[in-house]
Amino acid sequence: MSGLHGVFPYLVSPIGEDGRVDRVVLTRLVEHLIEAGVHGLTPLGSTGEFAYLNAAQRLEIVEVVVAAARGRVPVIAGVASTTTRDAAVQTKAVMAAGADGVLAILEAYFPVPDRGVEDYFRAIAEATDGPVVLYTNPQFQRSDLSLPVIVRLCAVENIRYIKDASTNTGRLLSILNETGGRMGVFAASAHIPTCVMMIGGVGWMAGPACVIPRQSVKLYELARAGDWAPAIELQRGLWAVNQAFAKYTLAACIKAALQEQGFAVGEPLPPQAALDAAARADLRRILAGVGALPLEGA
Repeated sequence: MSGLHGVFPYLVSPIGEDGRVDRVVLTRLVEHLIEAGVHGLTPLGSTGEFAYLNAAQRLEIVEVVVAAARGRVPVIAGVASTTTRDAAVQTKAVMAAGADGVLAILEAYFPVPDRGVEDYFRAIAEATDGPVVLYTNPQFQRSDLSLPVIVRLCAVENIRYIKDASTNTGRLLSILNETGGRMGVFAASAHIPTCVMMIGGVGWMAGPACVIPRQSVKLYELARAGDWAPAIELQRGLWAVNQAFAKYTLAACIKAALQEQGFAVGEPLPPQAALDAAARADLRRILAGVGALPLEGA
């Protein structure tokens, strides 16, 4: 299979109380995930708390991930802004830092009409020769990508993928049908990845893959091979992990899970709250149930 495909964990952003990026911990996490067999890495996704980082922190995180990956897997860096101009500047910066492509996210305070949404993503695509993955998440985004905009954007040479977190299978089928298969669809873990693969998806980009990388890769391999019965059985077993991340705050939950596995990634950036003791105990129980404790590979 050519192009981007497979499991791309959304990396957490380990930031110390002094505001500095913990380069050692992030490097160790990257090494662990690559050893687990992931197909790519995505810093500065939702799990990466991009909305809580300044420009220097964002760029340093990308630089650390690129250096740690050493070309073994593609690094698709998140780019997010409220302005079109800044999004293009960010795109050029992360590509200059060695990223292989970008995950394009639109931040919006005021609603943006379709024309503005389309122009925003076109500007990102024009700022790089690398692949662009559109990101759509109606739950969090004030101005989302409509199907007509997605169809028009798929005509742009380097816009070849979309990460859809809508959990709407009908929407995914519409994207696949209306773009003539030209747009590769990555699922979110909030939706059942096996089902997305079954209807033609190319993989998933998700935070939980940081915590269950080997299980995620195994699930992908089964789905890609069309071995649906064991894939569905594994998916059902892993669903408890997704339920935990839906129940608790995303970054707090994933950072707490990684701490339980031995990664000192710190707490979510304020004003976000860390998990309390009861939530952590619940999370440990869930991780143990899917074989994610103790630390994989230890």
